[in-house]
Amino acid sequence: MEGIVVRRVIPSDNSCLFNAVGYVMDHDKNKAPELRQVIAATVASDPEKYSEAFLGKTNEEYCAWILNPEKWGGAIELAILAEYYGREIAAYDIQTTRCDLYGQEKNFAERVMLIYDGLHYDALAMSPFEGAPEEFDQTIFPVQKDRTVGPVEGLALNLVKDQQRKRSYTDTSNFTLRCGVCKLEFVGRRKQWSMHGQQVMSTSRSTDDGIYLSKSSQ
Repeated sequence: MEGIVVRRVIPSDNSCLFNAVGYVMDHDKNKAPELRQVIAATVASDPEKYSEAFLGKTNEEYCAWILNPEKWGGAIELAILAEYYGREIAAYDIQTTRCDLYGQEKNFAERVMLIYDGLHYDALAMSPFEGAPEEFDQTIFPVQKDRTVGPVEGLALNLVKDQQRKRSYTDTSNFTLRCGVCKLEFVGRRKQWSMHGQQVMSTSRSTDDGIYLSKSSQ
């Protein structure tokens, strides 16, 4: 298929990663509940591999956590979904233009592509022309002998670089994180924020609703 690589916007509903994967794999933007179940079942089935050291929480806690529709996905979930579908998942980071390739060690024969802006995942697709309906999108690409997907790979990178030039990303290292319980602020210090959040949760009845995130002024 000839055409252009386009960014297909996925709703910002805390499940963008799952629905972006659903779109590129199945042309379905409402796969999050099903894919969360897939991930929970995969993790629960192998507690030795998916240990507390690996997950950052116990296996049981993680399974309950990932089923919560308000929780975001990341690298662990993409790796599991790549293996579940039997396809590589290329995730392009706009800020760095880096491509993280999940499932590459499995030598899968096909690849799909996502784009990440620091907080949100969208889908990448090959469209026959600008403005073409999504029904004409190609989202699954054969992996060639050199382990690339041919010209589409260059087109995808060009789109990512264009988005970078437009600063279409969120620099999370310059975020101001404010605790809704004690009002302390943490600027670009994720580790300290994470430790503080754990302390707050363990000493109060507050929930995630008490944590606020705001972008620092430029």
